[in-house]
Amino acid sequence: MARIAGVELPRGKRADIALTYIFGIGRATALKILDTTGVNWTRSIDDLSADEVNEIRKELEQNHKVEGDLRRELGANIKRLMDTGCYRGLRHRRGLPARGQRTHTNARTRKGPRRGAVGKKK
Repeated sequence: MARIAGVELPRGKRADIALTYIFGIGRATALKILDTTGVNWTRSIDDLSADEVNEIRKELEQNHKVEGDLRRELGANIKRLMDTGCYRGLRHRRGLPARGQRTHTNARTRKGPRRGAVGKKK
C-alpha cells in the first residue's frame, strides 16, 4: 500500500481517485499531478512502481500544500479573521454561516440541533 503525505492510499483504486484521499487534493489536482509526473491515471495504485510513487511524493512536497500544512494555514486564516473582529470572523466565532446564507429556517449544520422551546407545554 502506498503511503504519501502521511496518508495510506487505498489499494485497488485508480491513481486519480486514490490521490483524492489526501486532504487538499481534488480530482483536477490529482490529474494534474499524475500528468506532471508522467503516470497514467487509469492505473491502479497497486500497479505503480516504487519509483512512480516517489515521483508523486516528490511532486506533492515541492509544488503543493497538503494535509497538516494546509490545515494549519486554514486554521490560521480563520483565527486571523476572528482576531481582527471582521464580520466573517464574528460569524466564525458564533458558529454561524459566514457566507451570507439565511439562518432563519436553515443552517442546522452550523448552528447544531434545535433547542426546544422551554415552557411550551399546555
